[in-house]
Amino acid sequence: MSESETTISSYTEREKQAKERAGERVEETESVRVCPECGGSVVADEEHGETVCTDCGLVVEEDAIDRGPEWRSFNRDGESKSRVGAPTTKMMHDKGLSTNIGWQNKDAYGKTLSAERRQQMQRLRTWHERFRTRDSKERNLKQALGEIDRMASALGLPENVRETASVIYRRALDDDLLPGRSIEGVASAALYAAARQANTPRSLDELTAVSRVDRMELTRTYRYIVRELKLEVAPADPAQYVGRFASDLGLSDEGEWRARELLKTAQQTGVTSGKSPVGLAAAAVYAAALLTNEALTQSRVSDVAGVSEVTIRNRYKELLDAAEVTDGSDLGGRASA
Repeated sequence: MSESETTISSYTEREKQAKERAGERVEETESVRVCPECGGSVVADEEHGETVCTDCGLVVEEDAIDRGPEWRSFNRDGESKSRVGAPTTKMMHDKGLSTNIGWQNKDAYGKTLSAERRQQMQRLRTWHERFRTRDSKERNLKQALGEIDRMASALGLPENVRETASVIYRRALDDDLLPGRSIEGVASAALYAAARQANTPRSLDELTAVSRVDRMELTRTYRYIVRELKLEVAPADPAQYVGRFASDLGLSDEGEWRARELLKTAQQTGVTSGKSPVGLAAAAVYAAALLTNEALTQSRVSDVAGVSEVTIRNRYKELLDAAEVTDGSDLGGRASA
């Protein structure tokens, strides 16, 4: 037998074996579709990984392997997806669609690169970064989003606030609102607005402490972008600051509840109108600590809240007076005692 005939014979034999294996799989699949107990039809329960008889309820197969894609979807939009990948994000100038070159200076096997290869990789990283930000708008966006991320990290703001701030900055950039204003100023104003919208506000003093612009520029830029972008930002509620202040000062749950009640009463009587929400929240926390006999000084509250002790003294007396008018009890005397 010639070499070519041997090759053809071998190929034919392998093809025959493959068909036999395929036939066995088909027979096995068809046998599963019939209940071995009652002969009824069976259905696959993909949620529980089981194959169940619809007539007698027998579990024919369990712990089935899910061979579908790894993505998760909670609506019908995901039915056509078939690939896994990181979601896009507004917090990156390219929305996370580009790739990065790592800084580990190691090869695929974990071995350290040679000096010559490290220099080559450094040049590649440099050119890669240049191509990622090819025009001034992308460079502007990259710098601003980096600034937003830095300030949000320093203030302990969650990811949803950073995402919202990034969207606000992108809108300001697209609407050409940046000429005449600094990138840092608009980024700070966008973060301040985003925190207010997400009900996790930070005071102007807190933001100014981590920003690269002064309070006056931050305030002026904030008002400008809110007006031009028609942002819906509700007035700050003093109660939104209470939880953070109480946590930082170690106030009890009862003390935090009393602080919120004092603010609620003050709002009903109009005491909070025209006053700083941060000062009111700090005063409420201090007054609540006095009412619950917790050791808390005006100095500690002042340091945490970033307001003066004079403001705390004035506001906490107003809060206690408002509570006395509402329920008729002598809270001022109890607090002084």
